[in-house]
Amino acid sequence: MTSCSNRILHMINTCTSPSHIHQIQAQLILQNHLKNPFIAHHFINSCNSSGLLSHAHTLLFLSKPPAHVFIYNSLIRAFSHSKTPHLPFSLYTHMRNASVMPNNYTFPFLLKSLSDFHQLRKGQMVQTHVIKLGHSHDIYIQNCLMNLYASSGEMGLCRQVFDEIPEKDVVSWTVLITGYRNDKKYDDALIAFEQMQYAGVVPNRVTMVNALAACGSFGATEMGVWIHDFIRKKGWELDLILGTALIDMYGKCGRIEEGLRVFHSMKEKNNFTWNAVINGLALAKNGEQAVWWFNRMEQEGFKVDDVTLVGVLGACSLSGLVDTGRKIFSFLVEGRYGFLPGVKHYACIIDLLTRAGFLDDAFRFIQDMPFEPTRSIWGSLLAGCRTHGNLELSEFAAKKLVELEPANSAYYVVLSNLYADMGRWDDAGKVRALMKERGLKKDLGCSSVDLEPQEQVYELVAEQSP
Repeated sequence: MTSCSNRILHMINTCTSPSHIHQIQAQLILQNHLKNPFIAHHFINSCNSSGLLSHAHTLLFLSKPPAHVFIYNSLIRAFSHSKTPHLPFSLYTHMRNASVMPNNYTFPFLLKSLSDFHQLRKGQMVQTHVIKLGHSHDIYIQNCLMNLYASSGEMGLCRQVFDEIPEKDVVSWTVLITGYRNDKKYDDALIAFEQMQYAGVVPNRVTMVNALAACGSFGATEMGVWIHDFIRKKGWELDLILGTALIDMYGKCGRIEEGLRVFHSMKEKNNFTWNAVINGLALAKNGEQAVWWFNRMEQEGFKVDDVTLVGVLGACSLSGLVDTGRKIFSFLVEGRYGFLPGVKHYACIIDLLTRAGFLDDAFRFIQDMPFEPTRSIWGSLLAGCRTHGNLELSEFAAKKLVELEPANSAYYVVLSNLYADMGRWDDAGKVRALMKERGLKKDLGCSSVDLEPQEQVYELVAEQSP
């Protein structure tokens, strides 16, 4: 490398301000260093660190002949981490138009940017190029393609790419398991996890976190315990993510005592860890303990968030702690926790009141809340009204559910049954006629509000919490 090149590199590596970037760019043009991939790569990194990637972008338009593939790859990689999601694909298009041949380093970061913003069609276009250019057996590219399809909810396409990989690695399996878990196909996620063991591929922490999440959501306690034993045998430290995943799994599987033992064994905790404990106690209908942990969380200096409040209010609801729940909700309305109640918090307090028979209070909350009532809110009111014999308010709630989900036959069945209970046979007949007119059939297994316990209301709200 010449002394001139060394001087330019020194300028790039010691760059401390945007004005220096401008000076270096001018020197690159004047001294014809734009075609040097090594120098260009360092310049791109410097621009990226300074938040001036647009200056690096100009390298492509100033380079004669066209820029080296290494420069394109460096730019695609840098822009894949930026807030301009369209640019990596634009760079790729520019590259092909300039007759610069992509290589196996081009595609992973290009596909990453498309995955981050769910650009499915562009990803499929890139896949055809991958195949034509002979990179279809590159495992890094295949894993990125899997991630693209999984992040877009296209698990069929994700599985297709997975099946075509001859030697699958831990990333391949983890992307598949994570994709199934995010798509709420928990049984498929756990089947894939078992197949991974048979294939002799050792899971990593990311694999285990997603497998534990699937265990919790599917109620696969035995598998969750097996994973915990595996972690112990491997001597893995329970960091924040893995420890919290274990607590969450045990809580959802009804074994919160094991979850508490995990909590006590962790060296470090955060909000997610505390929330997992409180939610687990709520699901176990141990409201007093959930409130105790909620208070302890505050005492130890952790700032409660909206998920924490959903958990503790849900615990009060499931355990019948009406006064405690009212008090916590009033603190929330007053801004004591640093934010105002959202629709999920209203759903919890309304569920609390309807369970306890305070139907008029619950209805006032619905009328006064600054949000449109959701399915879980009307379902909670309906369940409470039916339990406590308020048929008129039950009718109102059932009609609202029909309005919200006119294609859900369960709500028509509930409304028809309500009219029958009230002796309003003509109205019951009209509802059945409306079902027939809309092509809906009675399904005895689809009515959460009519046939399943009211606990589902809290579980629905908690599941939707971030």
